[in-house]
Amino acid sequence: MSFIAKPKIAHPGLPKNELGLTRRDYEGGMSTLCAGCGHDSITAGIIEACWQMSMRPEQLVKLSGIGCSSKTTAYFVSGGHGFNSVHGRMPSIATGAIAANKDLYYLGVSGDGDTLSIGFGQFAHAMRRNLNMLYIVENNGVYGLTKGQFSASADIGSKAKKGEENLQPPIDPVLAALTLGGTFIARSFSGDKEQLVPLIIAGLKHRGFALIDVLSPCVTFNDHEGSTKSYEFVRDHYDEVVHADFVPPAREITAQYAQGDTMPVTMHDGSRILLRKLDPSYDPTHRGQAFNYLRDKLAQNEFVTGLIYIDEKSPEFHEVNGTTATPINQLPFAKLTPGSKGLEKILSRYR
Repeated sequence: MSFIAKPKIAHPGLPKNELGLTRRDYEGGMSTLCAGCGHDSITAGIIEACWQMSMRPEQLVKLSGIGCSSKTTAYFVSGGHGFNSVHGRMPSIATGAIAANKDLYYLGVSGDGDTLSIGFGQFAHAMRRNLNMLYIVENNGVYGLTKGQFSASADIGSKAKKGEENLQPPIDPVLAALTLGGTFIARSFSGDKEQLVPLIIAGLKHRGFALIDVLSPCVTFNDHEGSTKSYEFVRDHYDEVVHADFVPPAREITAQYAQGDTMPVTMHDGSRILLRKLDPSYDPTHRGQAFNYLRDKLAQNEFVTGLIYIDEKSPEFHEVNGTTATPINQLPFAKLTPGSKGLEKILSRYR
């Protein structure tokens, strides 16, 4: 439970990073999520990434909205700054914080409901402004906190726990990001820590808006035949390249497979998803080719994982707006308050 303090006892032999900190120093409170939830695997990946980067905990700003995913910011880097916003409004809070201080790392954690439904407009504008932040979508196709209704990422034909069939077409966050001008776009699987951790590090270091869409199984409301994102459609039509045993609901689902391979992963309900890891020869700098490749693979019921697109040339938020190099809370009062003459000069531009 999150109200129970996590024991701080650590083995003296634990490896330390350049700051002399162990992985335990990047942990947070006790998780209240269901046992086996993919979101906890993502949390573990974030902890590992921050530890590997030798990031000072106070350098990290954690932002979230509402939903199971948005609870996870309490479970990592307890020494960081945090803000839990209202449903779908996390990008607005992030925009204000980033404008005020460019010297920190900004990590937003959201869900497919929080991002692709009520928060879709704010998500789009955060990307349009190329905010200097990492935005992780923990994507499970359902609203887990409110008992498993379909989210905007659920595929046509997927079934809810009580049998209701989804008839609405899905919004794919990666395809949306490609069309909206995103400058760092990736997808991963919560059980593939080997791929996920480097993507998180790259996203945190990217100059601009970095999106990682992480497929993250819901063990409570996606734990049945015919659920979530067309898994049932691929279950009987592909041969396994790498064998993955059935995993009981109380255990984390993991997957390891080579670049260029397609990997069917057995879900808790016995259904399977197909993951395709990008081949080393894939060019992630061509937006149009990335869009067509992704669309073609989705038509084959394959979820492409890896770094799908990156643009290092587009100006990020601070460059476009000419923001101050000094954090606002460190500026003298005279700089923050221009007086009546200074205000008149600013307003004259709009007359």
